[in-house]
Amino acid sequence: MTTNDARDTFGTLLQRNSGIVFKVANSYARDIDDRAELAQEIAAQLWHAYPNDDPMRRFSTWMYRIALNVAISHLRHLELRRRHDAVPLDDALHDVVDGNAADPEQQQRLHLLQGFIARQPPLDRALLLLYLEERPQREIADILGITESNVSTKIGRLKQRIRDEFR
Repeated sequence: MTTNDARDTFGTLLQRNSGIVFKVANSYARDIDDRAELAQEIAAQLWHAYPNDDPMRRFSTWMYRIALNVAISHLRHLELRRRHDAVPLDDALHDVVDGNAADPEQQQRLHLLQGFIARQPPLDRALLLLYLEERPQREIADILGITESNVSTKIGRLKQRIRDEFR
């Protein structure tokens, strides 16, 4: 495949799966400028890693893995630079969930969940993002580089923490 063909193929795949980049950037960046910077960094790292993409695996799984690794590295860099423990999600949950909440009670529940997610460590935040997107456990394990049983255990623990927090 020529460089131009690879660039065109990659561009098409990136466009088709652009929602992944935006979801991850919205979940890991503080404001609109940080989100745009993170999305650009994710795209650049995807292009850099593209020659190593395994065509036998789903592109979206590979893309999630790269995007989340870049986002977690970005978050760690910001934490070191800003000496903060948490980076708020702002309205990221609303960007991930299709449409706005219909009623004030539902908006309040979304706001509480958003706050809960923002307080989680990067790996748990990534796990919640993928779980809320209803990705299969096998795919979540592939993306995060952990076992399926670890995914199941972590999801169970996160669900229990959510139940405990929102009683």
